Amino acid sequence: MEILSDRDEKLELAYPCSWSYKLIASEAEMLQQAIRDVINEREHKLTHSKNSKGGKYISMNLDMLVHNEDDRNFIYQALKAHQHIKMVL
Repeated sequence: MEILSDRDEKLELAYPCSWSYKLIASEAEMLQQAIRDVINEREHKLTHSKNSKGGKYISMNLDMLVHNEDDRNFIYQALKAHQHIKMVL
């Protein structure tokens, strides 16, 4: 078994490319507002993934075109920092 974190190789992507973020939040409406706050009018697709067993959390997939590594990382950090988003994967 190979442990990915021990590899020195950097992920090589051809930009622009489609990228998917998995987002976890308390409420779908708050998550949708957070996405509007971060990506504004950029074209994207948001799909429901699942709800937690107890119904406390919801996860959704955000698919969108990223233009370069800085763009991809900026969106990740902005989503992660938003008060309505609990986690970004």
